[in-house]
Parts: sequence; C-alpha cells; structure tokens
Amino acid sequence: CDPLACVTDCSRHGCNGGNLFGLSGVATTTLSDHLRRLRGQVEHVIIDLSGAADVLVALAIGLSDLTLIPVQGCVMDARGAIQVLDLIRYIENNARANINHAVFLTRVNPIVTTRAMRRVKLLLSENRIRLVDTPLVERTAFRELFEQGDTLSSLDPAKVSNLAKAQANAQAFANDVLMLLSPAGEEVRHGPFSSMCYRAGRTAEPVPARA
Repeated sequence: CDPLACVTDCSRHGCNGGNLFGLSGVATTTLSDHLRRLRGQVEHVIIDLSGAADVLVALAIGLSDLTLIPVQGCVMDARGAIQVLDLIRYIENNARANINHAVFLTRVNPIVTTRAMRRVKLLLSENRIRLVDTPLVERTAFRELFEQGDTLSSLDPAKVSNLAKAQANAQAFANDVLMLLSPAGEEVRHGPFSSMCYRAGRTAEPVPARA
C-alpha cells in the first residue's frame, strides 16, 4: 500500500524461496478483496503503509490484527508516530473497539544509546505508548535486503558484515511481534473492521499468479 512499493520490488526480485510474495497497486477499494483472497492461503499478511494519516491507512489499521509503527531515534520522528497513534485512537473511539498496536524502534545504534534515543523512549513512555521490547539495530544486512532483494537467510555471510547478529536481532524482534499478535492464553484480537471484510456471503476470486 506504500506508493514507493519498496517491499513489493524486494519480494519480486529477491531470493526468498517462494515463501514471500508481494502485491502492488493495492488501493482503498481493493484492500479488503485482496485480504479475502489470501485468507486461508498464507499464514501472515504484512501491509506496508505510508506515514500519511489517510483513508487507506485508516482502513488497513481497522482490518489488521496488529499495527506496528516504526520510530527512529529522534524526537521529530516520534512526534510523527504520535500522529498515527492519534488516528488509531480516533478509529477506536468511533468503532468502539480496541486496536492492537505498538511502536518499535528502528535503526538503533548497536554500540551506544544516544541522548536522542533516551528522549524518544521518555516521550513514548509519557504518552503511555506500548513499545516492542526488541529494537531493530542499524546493520548492513538490513540495507542489503532492499538493495539485493535477498532475505537474511539467503545473504552471503562472507560478503555481509555481522550477518549473524542481524539474524539474531530479526528473530528476537519477530518473536516479540508474534507474542503481541497472540499473547499466551489469549485469542488473537482482530481489527474492528475485519468482521465486515470476512462476513459470510462475501467471496473473492482466487489469488492471481504471483509476480
């Protein structure tokens, strides 16, 4: 759903062994139909969004089991994330439902915690915003994913520095996300719009051939 379509390009040209594929050109009028087509065929659907607080973003948030908002280590970026969080609160108030969401820190310095990063964490804490425990650290391997179209498992450790550390960081982050999706002993909390998307009687054609 991001107009830049970086994730789509990565999945189309990458070496992912068929485990990942992307759909581009998704719009407000087609998002629900794509989700119905994919239901029961894939384990997880990741909707990549722009940072704009528009109708498409609001719809995707309302359809999602978990919304993740990335924040880099600066207060300006954190304030931009708070705008998205305000949109989430608006949807919650009007839909009279809770939306499962959290902020995660990205491109974190692996050596030191900067003063700016401490200020970001304080700002999030003051606004009672849930934070994913594991941040994504700034690593060459993560940049290579988009530049080469590979996955962390298909990158060559002889050509990419600290690949094992990036893999461990990504695995820890993924585990945290899965815990947020389905906490121990609890059912998955679906988005408030999902019942309208998947209600009985609404069908869709099979998923088109993968690009």
